[in-house]
Amino acid sequence: MKSGFVNIFGKPNAGKSTLLNGLLGEKLAIVSSKVQTTRHRIKGFLTKPDEYQIIFSDTPGIIEPKYKLHQKMMGAVKSALEDADVGILLVDVKDNLEECNELFTSLRLKVPCIVLLNKIDLAEKEQVDNAKAFFDAQPYCKTTLGVSALNQKIFSTLLKAIVDLLPEGLPFYSEEELTDLPVKFFMGELIREKIYQLFGDEIPYHSAVLVNAFKEKNTLVKIQADIIVQRETQKVILIGEGGKMIKKIGTLARQDMEKFLEQKVFLELFVKVRAKWRDNDAQLKEYGYN
Repeated sequence: MKSGFVNIFGKPNAGKSTLLNGLLGEKLAIVSSKVQTTRHRIKGFLTKPDEYQIIFSDTPGIIEPKYKLHQKMMGAVKSALEDADVGILLVDVKDNLEECNELFTSLRLKVPCIVLLNKIDLAEKEQVDNAKAFFDAQPYCKTTLGVSALNQKIFSTLLKAIVDLLPEGLPFYSEEELTDLPVKFFMGELIREKIYQLFGDEIPYHSAVLVNAFKEKNTLVKIQADIIVQRETQKVILIGEGGKMIKKIGTLARQDMEKFLEQKVFLELFVKVRAKWRDNDAQLKEYGYN
């Protein structure tokens, strides 16, 4: 039996969350086309009884912190660096390879690492070959593989490479468990995902979601959540004319919640203004950024 922590690192928008969801065959991490969508370390467990348990971690994209919120996000990356048994270093194959190499070198990982070249279906073969040769030559790289959201077959090759590098050991979690995060967390993330999908560059980065109530009834689940923003003007935009936008957020989030929970959901949303919450330790803790 092999068991260990396999933690995914990379620049913002490299595709870490999509990779985690693909490997697990479940949507645990929210995704959007915007950078810094992931703010927490999200663990997902892949268990094959009597063979292996892989504890995958999606981590926030590595950035230079500008707010206390960013510091909390980079704290999540730091914790993943400390307990990794295997590192997955994810690269958009069209990205600047030297910059990625600098980033990966700065992590100072002392465990075997697999470099994954993402979005190879969108690149020329010569570009993929050059990137593979470049990372194969780096001291932190154990092997280099290419991945594509359009080609799930590579996941079996990747899983074999991971299992080969894992230490022997008993499982950390039961085989029925998929994550160590509470269901409330994922409900908040689904709401936040809709904000990223529906609004421009300012609103998503100034917003947080606080799930205040999660009550399971016989016929449905009742959820009440607050969307936190920094300014009154952002609140007006989120609500929209006649409540149009907040209704749209609620409808889309509720549909995904019902898929996740496999149960009917009644969702109630409010928008609240908390000035400078991204730099307020007490409010960050209240919103789950510990």
